[in-house]
Amino acid sequence: MDHGNMHNMPPPSPPPPSSSSSSSSSMANHTNSDMIVMHMTFFWGKNTEILFSGWPGTSSRMYALCLIVVFLLAVITEWLAYSSILRGRGSTSRAAGLAQTAVYTLKTGLAYLVMLAVMSFNGGVFIVAIAGFAVGFMFFGSTAFKNPSDDEKPFEVL
Repeated sequence: MDHGNMHNMPPPSPPPPSSSSSSSSSMANHTNSDMIVMHMTFFWGKNTEILFSGWPGTSSRMYALCLIVVFLLAVITEWLAYSSILRGRGSTSRAAGLAQTAVYTLKTGLAYLVMLAVMSFNGGVFIVAIAGFAVGFMFFGSTAFKNPSDDEKPFEVL
């Protein structure tokens, strides 16, 4: 199915009048220009909506800002995933448990925001989300930028 030409389609016929639904009369007043095109396959382009209605719109600068925001959300998600608060080693107090729960909740919420952004099916958003998770993991989760402590032995490839 070609979703790229949906703007050329005639407007949908209004639903039959119903006394039980007040929304049917308001739906009949919508025109074809009010319809939103929902992509169900990956597409390339700056004219998209991500996370919020009308954002980033048709501006190249706002699209670039959108890509930066998605990238940073993915990096921050990885940072939180490998934070010392989330691992909570050696602390068993209720305050530490509440802090750990708050960080976990924030990390999960940010991960869902990145997922929803990717669900826009915009190819650029998908690429920057993956790049953000990769960069975040490289800096915070991998051994590339960590100094091994005395009790940790570095991983050696034979």
